[in-house]
Amino acid sequence: MDVAHKPGRSFVGFPRTLVIAVGPVLAALGLLALRQGNAEFVLYAVALVIEIALVTVLHRRVGLSGPVLWCLAIWAVLHMAGGTVPAGSALLDAGASKPVLYGVRLHPWTPRYDQIVHAFGFFAATLAAWEAIVSFMRPDQRPGVGQALAAALVGMGLGAVNEVIEFVMTLTLPETGVGGYTNTGWDLVSNTVGSTAAALVCFVWRRAHGR
Repeated sequence: MDVAHKPGRSFVGFPRTLVIAVGPVLAALGLLALRQGNAEFVLYAVALVIEIALVTVLHRRVGLSGPVLWCLAIWAVLHMAGGTVPAGSALLDAGASKPVLYGVRLHPWTPRYDQIVHAFGFFAATLAAWEAIVSFMRPDQRPGVGQALAAALVGMGLGAVNEVIEFVMTLTLPETGVGGYTNTGWDLVSNTVGSTAAALVCFVWRRAHGR
């Protein structure tokens, strides 16, 4: 998780391997959503383009590390797949609103697919927030609890913004797979778990290896 990691071969500042591996998959999932008439995930695809642009601006400013960029890219794929890839009824949770990956729960005591993606996604977002915060510190400073807490709060704040976007979709679209109040609560719990875990990982890593 070294800040300002500069890959040898890049495309628009991103590792070329990442762009080649992830770009076509995201495009295919966006086209699948369009073909399905899945208005919710067509809008998510549009939002994803905006988010990629924002990550590009952040990356050019602070130089996000390769692992963090990969985590963000994998999150984007898992998210788009969750709402577009069909899942068999035998795998769906009883409360699933649509027969897609987001409704999959392999066992009553395991998290649903969407909860895992939320936790992983805001884990990745918190890693990016940490690297951005650390990049603005003086060379003689060592990141500590304050930076870890700030990164976790940024991750959780981004998670809250995501829930606001989902709420707006429930008001503007005739049908969504967002779920109800309980689903929103579990999403926020998952976001918090992922953000907290990432902040702890960053803090322990930097304390062990230095800045």
